[in-house]
Amino acid sequence: MIIVDTALAKRHAENNPVRVALIGAGFMGRAAALQIAQSVPGMKVVAIYNRTLEKAKKAYQEAGIEEFEVVSSQTVLEDRISRGKYSVTEDPFLLARAGNIDVLLEVTGAVEFSAKVVFEAIQHKKHVVLMNAELDGTIGAILKVHADKAGVIITNVDGDQPGVEMNLYRYVKTIGLKPVLCGNIKGLQDHYRNPTTQQSYAKQWAQNAHMVTSFADGTKISFEQAVVANATGMTIGQRGMYGPTVPAGTPLQDIIDKYPMEALTSGPGIVDYVVGASPPAGIFILATHDDPRQRHFLKLYKVGDGPLYLFYTPYHNCHFEVPITCARAALFHDAAITPIGGPAVEVVATAKMNLKAGETIDGIGGYHSYGQCETADVTAAQMLLPMGLAEGCILKRDIPMDQVITYADVTLPEGRFSDKLRQEQNEYFKVTV
Repeated sequence: MIIVDTALAKRHAENNPVRVALIGAGFMGRAAALQIAQSVPGMKVVAIYNRTLEKAKKAYQEAGIEEFEVVSSQTVLEDRISRGKYSVTEDPFLLARAGNIDVLLEVTGAVEFSAKVVFEAIQHKKHVVLMNAELDGTIGAILKVHADKAGVIITNVDGDQPGVEMNLYRYVKTIGLKPVLCGNIKGLQDHYRNPTTQQSYAKQWAQNAHMVTSFADGTKISFEQAVVANATGMTIGQRGMYGPTVPAGTPLQDIIDKYPMEALTSGPGIVDYVVGASPPAGIFILATHDDPRQRHFLKLYKVGDGPLYLFYTPYHNCHFEVPITCARAALFHDAAITPIGGPAVEVVATAKMNLKAGETIDGIGGYHSYGQCETADVTAAQMLLPMGLAEGCILKRDIPMDQVITYADVTLPEGRFSDKLRQEQNEYFKVTV
């Protein structure tokens, strides 16, 4: 952060801001635009796409920017950017292709739509920052391959739990400990929540009911922890993770023994979560150290007695930290969190209710399915349907509640780009499905 703010201050002094384009002007997209406009000298949101222009306009207006124009031409957009002007558009590919945009910030949570836009941005040598764990957890590995070929960064964001976990993971490794669990802190986990049950909460916070549902039913945390696993090489202890629930307010120090020691130490470590612990937000790492002399110092410094040492960050400040990720990518070619190879953990679609043959599965945070983590090996061996590709699939047979859904159970929509990239990912990493 100290290096980033100094670099941004230099860009500001040179009147050469990092130019960010925003894809999606919903709740979180508007918050990111507000943060950059008000608090980040040396960075500028030069253009905003939203499928409805009014929301794109609203993002600028809420950020205190009133002078912008609607554009539909590549030439006009790039000319306006070069002159320091702001633009809104209904065509996301204008932003993906613009030569004078440094970073594309993707904030839709969609998979099929975002796959097309992100792929196009990478082909036009643009850094991509994702507030989209769903896309990352489904085809992030192959998008990273394409980004590497193009010489650009693709990364999920600091501020959301995966990025915060990766920051702490890197810190813990840097000081010589071995992370054995990357953990996420939740206040609620109920697989059967749906947009109807979450409508009141969503309205209270001016959020989308489907997005809120994906938080409550476990889908979002599954994608987040899959992203962490794929960036670290960690795995899971069991399908769905352990996810112990403890009495509300239980200190994190008291949940260390809730995870089987063998699962933590016999392999590459695991990703997981806890429900009910205090602090009520943020992330944690459990780590070990082999050297008895260093364990002596860890005890002296009040880190703990071992063998597991707890490190945690008691917050994740989402949109406040998004600009840091954009700057790390554009100025230092550093990813907050990105896949290190082929998938280690997947998120698989699971029936939220008894489903009937002929039904079309609705989207993430809907009524039909929730996502849970499974290892990539099991996902491939059992031909399990990725949660990120479940929307729009037509069921060939009845599926009972809580049963995982397989490719053999569904007919895929025709012609989806996300399916094409998924197949390319399987072939590149030699996954047999």
